Amino acid sequence: MASSKHQINPEKWVDNYSNYLFNYTITRVNDREVAKDLISETFLAGLKSMKNFKGQATERTWLISILKRKIIDYYRKINSKKAQAEIKPDYIQNDREGDWLEEQISNLHEKNAEDQLINSELGMAIYNCLENLNEKHAKIFKMKTIDNIDTDVICNEFNISTSNLWVIIHRARTTLASCLEKNWLK
Repeated sequence: MASSKHQINPEKWVDNYSNYLFNYTITRVNDREVAKDLISETFLAGLKSMKNFKGQATERTWLISILKRKIIDYYRKINSKKAQAEIKPDYIQNDREGDWLEEQISNLHEKNAEDQLINSELGMAIYNCLENLNEKHAKIFKMKTIDNIDTDVICNEFNISTSNLWVIIHRARTTLASCLEKNWLK
């Protein structure tokens, strides 16, 4: 049972903690709607696991620990599909908006000379855009998406967590997409 010093009171969570949790979340996901959803999920998970609250931390600290796991799960979910793909210089642009480069890879068996030129230009553009990343992040991105090196190997080599790896990959993709949009897709 929770100590009298640190009791749980879900009726006051929204009033007491929503602003703090929102500020914490928005700096990590940079999307207001996603942040609100993650906070709602945190409150719901807190309600479901109230019996696990031991009173060894404050209610806010306990909610933050739940929220941290929700944020990690969010990044795992959005990156799990992307983590299986590789960026290859085999890109053919199509009209689908918001697609990652990995999803726009052409069929290797249907290439003509123009496709090969475009793919070569894209490959050069990708490597030029990689120079916009800091050296460590560029290396991690190349290892994971181009060289297809196992997540655990990369995490061990750079002494980072899996969630940190996915944040780095996500940020690298965002930077690359922006760079390619400005410099190659114009």
